[in-house]
Amino acid sequence: MAGMDKDMNQTTRMQVLEKLRRRYKTAGAEHKRKLLDQAVQLLGYHRKSAIRALRASAVVPGPVILTGRPVSYEPSLLVPWLRPIWQATDYACGRRLVAMLPEWIPAYEQHERRMPGEVREKLLLASGRTLDRLLEPLRGQGTGRSLTRPGTLLRQQIPIRGSFWEEGKAGWLEVDTVALCGGNVAGEFVWMVDAVDYATTWVELRAMWGRGQSGTLAALQDMEAGLPFSLLGLDSDNGGEFINHHVLKWLQKRPQPVFMTRSRPFKKDDNAHVEQKNWTHVRQCFGYERHDNPELVAPMNALVKGAYGQLLNYFHASLKLEHKDHKGGKVRRIYGAAQTPLARVLASAQVTQTTKERLLKTKARLNPFALKQAVTRGMKAISAMRRWRN
Repeated sequence: MAGMDKDMNQTTRMQVLEKLRRRYKTAGAEHKRKLLDQAVQLLGYHRKSAIRALRASAVVPGPVILTGRPVSYEPSLLVPWLRPIWQATDYACGRRLVAMLPEWIPAYEQHERRMPGEVREKLLLASGRTLDRLLEPLRGQGTGRSLTRPGTLLRQQIPIRGSFWEEGKAGWLEVDTVALCGGNVAGEFVWMVDAVDYATTWVELRAMWGRGQSGTLAALQDMEAGLPFSLLGLDSDNGGEFINHHVLKWLQKRPQPVFMTRSRPFKKDDNAHVEQKNWTHVRQCFGYERHDNPELVAPMNALVKGAYGQLLNYFHASLKLEHKDHKGGKVRRIYGAAQTPLARVLASAQVTQTTKERLLKTKARLNPFALKQAVTRGMKAISAMRRWRN
């Protein structure tokens, strides 16, 4: 079709053809010639093809015949109920939602409204892939950035993580800092210290003003006090806020010294677990705006030590890699069933029975939807303080 208009898409071509076809049926011989000329010029037809196209009657579509298995999980029925739960879970993936729905659906009914029995039954029976298919039209994606200021002090004395870690035990933490700078690192602003336990995925967050060594040490000490298990090891990047005498002395000058290790320079995969939490737990909540008001530190810490921390550790399930299968040059990652950090803590031999009972009593008093509302109110107050400062 060398003569076809290149700017005309298929829909427009069909509309033009249908209009020419209607006029061709009632036109005289002279006008029919003009319509054929237009079809050849606009649509790129050969003249005989144009005659056949304009003489053809419009195709009336027949009834739609559905083939295959009947639809068991109707989006129109399930998505209106699944969507608010999915939003409250901070947009968890299907495999995580499968583990979370048995707790979140009763909490939703207690805090919001009762769910129809058919909807409840289907959501509890749905697989992770089914939930992903239902939520696929609603999903979005974002990007982020992070900053690390290299620190050379004591770097040679602190080993790169290797055989030092006993990865099956609770108490081995990866730590990192996240800049809430709004894309401009000039001046002072709030930093978030992020720590995740390798074995249980238990998360602790603390806000601090600036990234000084003493402020980082105070945040780490406060985070250790909030852990349900003993601190055994600390792994960080090569930033100077962690690689310094203050932190090293605090870890080593105790009856049971804590191992300190570091990642290889410029190798973010060495801290993959905490790097992931930087996005899911820090950026998704606090965003990328600049937090340059020192008065924000107190309400932010109250939020992460209270409602937000409880929501993450008590009710948000996560996946853990169990092993990798290497076959034919391909790597297949095998993940275990999704569990909350609390469930992994309760199954850990490093956590005392007293602590486990205390955690269970605390959880019994909590509702994830009430916690989510508290987080939303706290974030609105923090955002108002941040905007007022700016």
